[in-house]
Amino acid sequence: MKKKRYFLFIVALAALFLLSGCIPQNHDASDPAGFFWGIWHGLILTFTLIGRLFTDTTMIFAEYNTGWPYTLGFLIGLGSTGGGISLFGRN
Repeated sequence: MKKKRYFLFIVALAALFLLSGCIPQNHDASDPAGFFWGIWHGLILTFTLIGRLFTDTTMIFAEYNTGWPYTLGFLIGLGSTGGGISLFGRN
């Protein structure tokens, strides 16, 4: 049972480090973030918030984006992480 806990801890820690590499950061406007980057940034919002506590360069929302397509993707990604599930839950 202890080995399983250690294994799960190591997997969770590895996932945290891997996902934190994809957090939106300041970059130039030559390649703005689009719809699919919006979905990804919405999915990893929890990790982005943790990273934001420790650095000033981590952004919650990509500064240079394509406008409403990025925002739509961000909201879809955010809703699919569990934010929209509460609307369909049972009491």
